[in-house]
Amino acid sequence: MTAVPQFDPLIHAPGRLQICAILSAADEAEFAMVREAIAVSDSVLSKHLKQLEEAGYIKLRKQAHAGRQRTWLALTSAGHKAFAAHVAELQRLAGMVAPAPLGQGFSG
Repeated sequence: MTAVPQFDPLIHAPGRLQICAILSAADEAEFAMVREAIAVSDSVLSKHLKQLEEAGYIKLRKQAHAGRQRTWLALTSAGHKAFAAHVAELQRLAGMVAPAPLGQGFSG
């Protein structure tokens, strides 16, 4: 059963949307890989992760590796459902847009 389409303002912020997209495609992802993939600083990524963790959308796992502490990120079941519902709602909204006739684009 898929989640009912629902726009989620917490997930919708560009950085958090990218984080959820990355995590939806993997069991886990390492902090540094996600940071590089979305091109933000450690502090910006940490802020996004804190908000997602407080909502119950992600879980963090810390593990020592080669003498350094590494942080691994994963979507929770609630996070997967919320992300799927958000994407479904974005697709529904995008489907409401009438395509522009050929040769005519948006001019604002």
